[in-house]
Amino acid sequence: MTEPVMSESIGAGLKAAREARALSISEVAQQLKFAPRQIEALEQERFDLLPGGTFVRGMVRSYARLLKLEPEPLLEAIADRFQAPDANNLAARYSQPVPFSDSARRSTFVYLGVSLAVLGLGSVIAYQWYREHNASTQLAAKRAAEKRAVAGAKPAVVASAPRAQPKTIEEAPRAEAAAVKVATERPSPVEKAAAPSVAKVPAGVHRLVIRCEEEAWIEVKDSNERMLVSSLNPKGAERVVQARGPLTLVIGNAHHVRITHNDRPVDLVPHTKLAIARFTLP
Repeated sequence: MTEPVMSESIGAGLKAAREARALSISEVAQQLKFAPRQIEALEQERFDLLPGGTFVRGMVRSYARLLKLEPEPLLEAIADRFQAPDANNLAARYSQPVPFSDSARRSTFVYLGVSLAVLGLGSVIAYQWYREHNASTQLAAKRAAEKRAVAGAKPAVVASAPRAQPKTIEEAPRAEAAAVKVATERPSPVEKAAAPSVAKVPAGVHRLVIRCEEEAWIEVKDSNERMLVSSLNPKGAERVVQARGPLTLVIGNAHHVRITHNDRPVDLVPHTKLAIARFTLP
């Protein structure tokens, strides 16, 4: 540990210790985050140029530690240099701007600018997600209302023969030899036993199997921008789509949806932003 600075000349002692370590005023100011003029004022003991006794004691403590000196003897030596200021002097002192180094001021402005930019970007992204989610919810509610209205308008039919196993299959218009089939429920055990073990898909036709682990929005369009699927699906729902590509998909709540394309799993993570996946299968 270096010998303490003489109490009768605190500034001169700090300057001598600094020069003994071959440090310039600029280097000390950079390490302590003070302005060079403040370091000069401290070494010249021009305490009137510094903003108060608390600030000076903090500078002396930091400066002493940088120079490997004991700070307490130095602080005791300057204790009588600072008396409690009267109210007028205190008000006049603190009406002046607090001195900061140029580098600290630039860092503050840069940090403020980056923070505002990040905040603005986050607001835009959140607003876009809100609009898309709200539009999906409204569309699903509208379709549900239309289905209820159609169901209420149909006359009741009493069938004498026993009904077969219910199925819900949506058929899209055929485009040449391509068939589009969308299944909304998993096949029953009887259907699985009757179906062939390997599904035969015509050449050039995509086969998608979409499974929802949680409630999710599913939208699928074919190469002619024809909507094949557009609905809000409950937890456990499964969709099977066969159509010619390319197919355009929009998947809401994508983290809880699993898709296989021609019996191969599709990774939705690269296409997902704010829980919505948008991508095209060529």
